[in-house]
Amino acid sequence: MKVIYKVVQHDGGWAYQADGTYSETFASHDLALAAARKVAREQTAPGSDTGISYEDTNGVWHEELAHGGARPETSVEG
Repeated sequence: MKVIYKVVQHDGGWAYQADGTYSETFASHDLALAAARKVAREQTAPGSDTGISYEDTNGVWHEELAHGGARPETSVEG
């Protein structure tokens, strides 16, 4: 699995977007880019098995068990 974070203009500022979901809005492109890079790094760090909840692009919430060693490949664009 690969997660791509894209830095885009959003809501009067800048945000990063992944799979149709936007982050909070940042005042500058550089701040949004730094935040996207941080999140991308954190996504690849191994950890413990844990339960996660997420909302898909159709607004449906899901709950799953995320295995600590199963980390996605990530990249940042923009």
